[in-house]
Amino acid sequence: MAFDAFALILAMLGLGLLFARLRALPENTADVLNRVVLYVCLPASVLAYVPRLQLDGSLVGLMVSPWLLAVAATALVWGCSRLFGFRREEHAALLMCVALTNSSFIGFPMVRALLGDHALPYAVVYDQFGTFVLLSTFGLYVLARYSGDAPPTTRTIVLRVLRFPPVWALLFALTLMPAQPPQWIGAGLKSLADAMLPLVMLAVGFSLQLRLPADELRPLGVGLALKLLVLPALSLPLSWALGMQGEMLRVNVLETAMPSMITAAALAISHRLAPRLAAAMVGYSILLSLLTLPGWTWLLRRWV
Repeated sequence: MAFDAFALILAMLGLGLLFARLRALPENTADVLNRVVLYVCLPASVLAYVPRLQLDGSLVGLMVSPWLLAVAATALVWGCSRLFGFRREEHAALLMCVALTNSSFIGFPMVRALLGDHALPYAVVYDQFGTFVLLSTFGLYVLARYSGDAPPTTRTIVLRVLRFPPVWALLFALTLMPAQPPQWIGAGLKSLADAMLPLVMLAVGFSLQLRLPADELRPLGVGLALKLLVLPALSLPLSWALGMQGEMLRVNVLETAMPSMITAAALAISHRLAPRLAAAMVGYSILLSLLTLPGWTWLLRRWV
């Protein structure tokens, strides 16, 4: 990882923690910052980088991989829950936080920092055709299955997808956005995309939760091991089996190795599915990923 990107990540995390402890910003600061990223920075990233991508059959593996890994995550969480006797709500929280990766808010800036701008279009494909649709289908099903709500209908899922701003940006990028837009447009989009890393890390630091009761330490440890180590390890042979190589393969493994999705954890918390465990999965996975992601990058550069 470039030293300046790593230093910026740590600095913004530290500032977020400091502002939260000093109560220097409103309590909803993290939510506001995340909304700015969702409505401004993420669409700008999609518009800036997706038009450069040549869509062809070679990308199918990148689209399919998150779904296959979600199946593996479901089986692994189920097995660990049976083995260690995790409670029902802990099992549900782990499903949300292990199967769903932070492939956009943290994934995009981290892929740029670790692999460079040229790798970002692959990260967008992984996120938009994999993780996001998984959240809107698999994620909604888990919430309904374990929180007692009515199962989500097809209409509910479609409306949720259509209300997601980066989806509209993706459709525009694939149809009307030129690969080389006017300089002032390209420069503006890149500036907005560059703002994503500091804003996300400031929001994460502001809302970071690290304390957890002793009885929830085991599911936390299992969840972190599955999320940061086991699933990325599985994604490497899966990438080879799906015909990926080079930069596409590196992006696939790195996106799988990203920390738990903040939105998935927030949904688990709002449905009272082991809220402290879900918050801790996000906090600890983000901190530990600052070590594991450079480690995976180093291994991939040696092996791939």
